[in-house]
Amino acid sequence: MSTLMPDGTHKGCRYKNLDGQGDIYKYQLGDNLTQTEGRVFLTGTQALTRLVLAQRRADVKQGLNTAGFVTGYRGSPLAGVDIAMWRAQPLLDANQITFLPAINEDLGATIVMGTQQAGVRDDRSVDGVFSMWYGKGPGVDRAGDALHHGNAAGASRRGGVLLIVGDDHTAASSSIPHASETSLLALGIPIVHPASVEEYEYFGRWGWALSRYSGAWVAFKVSTETVESGRSFELQPVPDFTLDQDIPDNTHLEYSAKEFLTLAIESRMADRVQAVKAFSRQHRLDRLIDPAPMATLGLITSGKAHLDTLDALKILYDAHPDKPLPALRHYKIGLNWPIEEAGLRAFAQGLEHILIVEEKAPVIESQVKDLLFNEPKSLC
Repeated sequence: MSTLMPDGTHKGCRYKNLDGQGDIYKYQLGDNLTQTEGRVFLTGTQALTRLVLAQRRADVKQGLNTAGFVTGYRGSPLAGVDIAMWRAQPLLDANQITFLPAINEDLGATIVMGTQQAGVRDDRSVDGVFSMWYGKGPGVDRAGDALHHGNAAGASRRGGVLLIVGDDHTAASSSIPHASETSLLALGIPIVHPASVEEYEYFGRWGWALSRYSGAWVAFKVSTETVESGRSFELQPVPDFTLDQDIPDNTHLEYSAKEFLTLAIESRMADRVQAVKAFSRQHRLDRLIDPAPMATLGLITSGKAHLDTLDALKILYDAHPDKPLPALRHYKIGLNWPIEEAGLRAFAQGLEHILIVEEKAPVIESQVKDLLFNEPKSLC
């Protein structure tokens, strides 16, 4: 057993090396929240707790005096977030991170909107507050008005808002199946979708960086199959997501409620979407899994469906080792909306057919169709 210390370290046992020289620190499960390299074991809810600590650590490294704020309403598949946060309370306190579970989802979103004012007030005591809201799919519907107004007002440039959206596609613990992409899209909120717990930290840090640059609130979609799972993996370094000099400055898109009740609010939200596209071109979240340059058939996957597709392809390969499948170019999308167009166009060049595997609504499919339908054949 290990003991969590106020400074975030764990008091554990030390053991001699095999040669009897020196001693080594034995890994404890609690180290998964603070360890910066090597292998860790994390559940989905623990990974969300680690994410806010990682953001604070990155800000301190850059010389920023930020604070963190986490709120939301428990409900499967995010029923364990509050427990994970409470267990890490000493770590949160030591890193200026406040956890305040909300009475309901819309009150939580309203509080988050208030946290972004800290980055623009003259009497602020921190540079900004990075906030995390969490709620299951029906909670997104309930909180629609608060999320709409919050995203319209925006995020501060040293704060940022990440919305952890828990979707239960198969109604494993919900009254009906639900997926939140269409609701979020209607609110103008960008959507990132990690495929596994291993991707949570990278996607979350990317989402906060995007929120700070564009002023938009960013949705972080998790499904029952990922957030309620656990796995062991090697930690990978996360970049700072700095921008080149030729990327336009978007200070004017920072948090502001002055545009409410005017036509300017729609222009600001449209400008934020363009800023999201500029950021995603600079730091692509999508990945080319298999370039297959001679392929005429393309495959696009996202989220948990990506892992399911890999499993299905392996089954096909193993079942027919003497009958190789046709060349298949495979593209994994991390930013479900708005789709990153330059990378998609490059992927589609030379393809005759594209198969899209996604969950529930055709959010990616509709964007791909709209982008490529009228393109000259030489370009796609």
